[in-house]
Amino acid sequence: MSKVTLNTLNAYKKTGEKFAVLTAYDATFANVISNAGVEVILVGDSLGMVLQGHDSTLAVSMDDMTYHTRCVAAGNEGALIMADLPFMSYATPEQTMTNSAALMQAGANMVKLEGGAWLEQSIAMLDERGIPSCVHLGLTPQAVNKFGGYKVQGRDEASSERLYNDALLLEQAGASIILLECVPSKVAKRISQNVGIPVIGIGAGPDTDAQVLVMQDMLNIPAGKKAKFVKNYMAQASDIAEAFSHYVEEVKNGSFPSEEHSFK
Repeated sequence: MSKVTLNTLNAYKKTGEKFAVLTAYDATFANVISNAGVEVILVGDSLGMVLQGHDSTLAVSMDDMTYHTRCVAAGNEGALIMADLPFMSYATPEQTMTNSAALMQAGANMVKLEGGAWLEQSIAMLDERGIPSCVHLGLTPQAVNKFGGYKVQGRDEASSERLYNDALLLEQAGASIILLECVPSKVAKRISQNVGIPVIGIGAGPDTDAQVLVMQDMLNIPAGKKAKFVKNYMAQASDIAEAFSHYVEEVKNGSFPSEEHSFK
């Protein structure tokens, strides 16, 4: 795969071509994922759950994130690397600048932050300093204690309007990508159609510009009940690489996610 840049993703947005995103946390899987055609690798703070065994992402540190970003960068073959800023590492604009610089120096091409309108100043400062950002809206796992669990967001008119307005505001501030998690398909479609930057969805229906899943979830590791938006790609694959390739194919042809993986 030729090197994917932000320009690549913006071109996809303009032409309507969808792209695939998967999490990875080490060099080996980063290599297999990028060679399968996944355009964006997310070094997610989900590592707190799938690697460290915690029940949330809150215990993940900046040291954890820089270490795993370096590992992913070492194995990557052309995918764009997006890395999460972990819990309370971007509470102020000054923290945001320092910790974003650390992730970029570790090999990230973009940082991801969870939040809404309160991020406006930080997003603008990142943009001014040449650091692309992805803003994560909807169900933001770092706020799980505020939400009282992992619940769909934006189901009523007031909250869906807030999501929409936050997306527009943060695009204007300089965000490069919006990520929507666990929001009704109708809300995600409206946002995707009205912002000029790519929108990545997870549990946000079929109308976003891209899809992301946690790698372990789509490989059915561990086996058992998964979130509604997850599809088991190992069910009809002979090996892991084939599962990744099937995921890319289905994201690009629009067959994933289907209605069964989406929220009304």
